[in-house]
Amino acid sequence: MLSVDEQIKKMTIGSEQHSVPMPPVFSDPLQQRQYEKQRLAAAFRVFAHAGFDEGLAGHITLRDCIEPETFWVNPLAIHFSLIKASDLVRVDHQGKIVEGQHAINNAAFAIHSRIHQARPDVNAVAHAHTTYGRAFSALGLPLQPISQDACMFYDNHSVFDTFTGVVAELSEGDMIAAALAEHTAVILQNHGLLTVGKSVDAAAANFVMMDSCCQSQLLAQAAGSLKTISHEIAMHTREVNASEMVTWGNFQPMFQVVLAKDPSFLD
Repeated sequence: MLSVDEQIKKMTIGSEQHSVPMPPVFSDPLQQRQYEKQRLAAAFRVFAHAGFDEGLAGHITLRDCIEPETFWVNPLAIHFSLIKASDLVRVDHQGKIVEGQHAINNAAFAIHSRIHQARPDVNAVAHAHTTYGRAFSALGLPLQPISQDACMFYDNHSVFDTFTGVVAELSEGDMIAAALAEHTAVILQNHGLLTVGKSVDAAAANFVMMDSCCQSQLLAQAAGSLKTISHEIAMHTREVNASEMVTWGNFQPMFQVVLAKDPSFLD
């Protein structure tokens, strides 16, 4: 795996003379918590901008940087385009709300709490019921490496092939976490998509990219036979475009758009 400096030199020109956006480093954990809550609120605005907002479904969670056995999640029944940092709710792995003024979706707890427990390397989890995610999940198949972007999910996602209805039990959350394994994403058959990341920026950007790749493969399959990228090239491509630095970076233009549109989510 390339180091961060090696990745920057490989993907940019002029990084020796000009700054490249990088995740901030905090000495004050309270400042870090507020920053991360703002990024989570921004992720909901990004999902709304992309149309990933139907009814009560969909949730993004973020492990708390001060009390890592708790995580932040969106309040129930507030539209993604209206969520502010101050609206977020913090819940522990036993389902107790420890901070916030709203109820939360039980499925968000049942799925996300089990993933946060099973994957200490994961700080954020994103899930929604999108048009293309739902359509692709009905195939019960993994994404194929048909493009540079799709290569980031090559041998880096799985299919959870069990659907028993609306997730309400921790046992099903455990099964989804097991299906995810060490990957970046899982396709929930007849349900939708789920992605993870070390930052909420990465998890959200991964979700946007996966939904787009589902759309691309559906279009390509409808038009004819797929021409896939070889294993060696797909793995080499994934080494770059699935790195945490790149996936974090993919979110930054999205953040800029929602910030320019309405900065109220920072409150």
